[in-house]
Amino acid sequence: MAPKGDNVLVSSKKLEKIFCMKGGKGDSSYANNSKAQAMHARSMLHLLKETLDRVQLSSPEVPFVVADLGCSSGSNTINTIDVIIKHMAKRYEASGYDAPEFSAFFSDLPSNDFNTLFQLLPPMANHGGSMEETLAADSHRSYFAAGVPGSFYRQLFPSRCIDLFHSAFSLHWLSQVPESVVDKRSAAYNKGKVFIHGAKESTANAYKKQFQTDLGSFLKLRGEELKKGGSMFLVCLGRTSVDPTDQSGPGLLFGTHFQDAWDDLVQEGLITSEKRDSFNIPMYASSLQDFKEVVEADGSFIINKLEIFKGGSPLVVSQPDDAAEVGQALANSCRSVAGVLVDAHIGDQLGNELFSRVEKKGTRQAKELLEQIQFFHVVASLSLA
Repeated sequence: MAPKGDNVLVSSKKLEKIFCMKGGKGDSSYANNSKAQAMHARSMLHLLKETLDRVQLSSPEVPFVVADLGCSSGSNTINTIDVIIKHMAKRYEASGYDAPEFSAFFSDLPSNDFNTLFQLLPPMANHGGSMEETLAADSHRSYFAAGVPGSFYRQLFPSRCIDLFHSAFSLHWLSQVPESVVDKRSAAYNKGKVFIHGAKESTANAYKKQFQTDLGSFLKLRGEELKKGGSMFLVCLGRTSVDPTDQSGPGLLFGTHFQDAWDDLVQEGLITSEKRDSFNIPMYASSLQDFKEVVEADGSFIINKLEIFKGGSPLVVSQPDDAAEVGQALANSCRSVAGVLVDAHIGDQLGNELFSRVEKKGTRQAKELLEQIQFFHVVASLSLA
C-alpha cells in the first residue's frame, strides 16, 4: 500500500521515494501507455542523430558510455539506446576506427520499475562475433547495461565519465511541488486546483521558479559528469504560450477532466476540499525562453539547437470514432504518469473512483479531446562549453 498524507508531495525526498511512472505490464502501466512518446521520439530521431554527430570520438580502447535519464519502465528507452549505439558504431567505422565497447546506464528514481525494464532488455550479443554481426543481430544488444537509481537533480555519476546524456519526456517533472503552492498562508496557494493550468500568476511564478532551480541543478551536475567533447540531447514537454498558466497539452490532460474529477470527489463528500488543494501535479511545461534563460545563466553548455517541436496527441487509439476507447485512453494516460501520486495521496480505492470519472468525462468529450489535445516539446541539443 502506498504511503498516505496531506504533505506527501511537498518534500522532494518524499517525492523521490514514491514517484514513478506506473510499473508492470497492466492496462494502465506506462509500458502500455507510452505509444505516443514512442511516436514522438521516432519523429525526432533526425535531431538526435545531429547531436550524436557532434560527440567527440575518443580512443576505441575506451568504452563509449551513454546514460538515459528518466528511463522509466517501458521499451522506449531500450529502442533509443539501440539507435544511439548503432549510430555511434557506424561513426567509428566511417572514421576508420574499430568500434569501442559500449556501456548504457538506465537511470530513474529508486521507485521506478527496473524489473520490468530489464526483462525487456534483449540478451547480450555473442562477444566473439564481429561488430558488423553484432549490429546486424536485432534480437541481441551490443552494449553492457546497468541501472542507476537516483534523482537527476542530484549527482549520479563520477566526474567526466559519460560521453552522451539522453533524456526524453522527463525534465518537465519537478523535484517537488513548490511549497508555497500548498501553503494556505501563501499568495501562491493553488486553491481549488490540482495543476498550474489556469492558476493565478503567483502560482505560475512559483512553478516557474521551481523549474528554473531544478533545471539549473540538472545542468550543473551533467556539466561535471560529461566527458570533454560530450553532448546532451534533451526533450521535455513545452508550451507555445508566453503565459505559464497556459500549459498547452499537459494543461488539457491535467487541467480539465482530471481537475473536474477531483471536484466531483469533493462535491460528493468523498474527500475534503483541503485534501484536493494539497495535491498538485509537480510538472511544468516550459517555453523556449524559460529553457534558454536557465541554460545561459548556468553557463556549462553551448546551445547547438533549441526548438519547439510539435509532437502530436498523447492519446493513441485504434478507433478514433469509438468514444469509449478515447475515454479509456485518457484515463490510462493520466493514470500511467500520475496514478502513483494520486494513490499515495488519497489511497487506491479513491484513486479508482477518480480515474473512473476521468474516463467517463473523456468518453463524453471524446471528439473534442482528439481535436484539441496536442503536445509540444522543447528539444535541446547541448555541448559542453
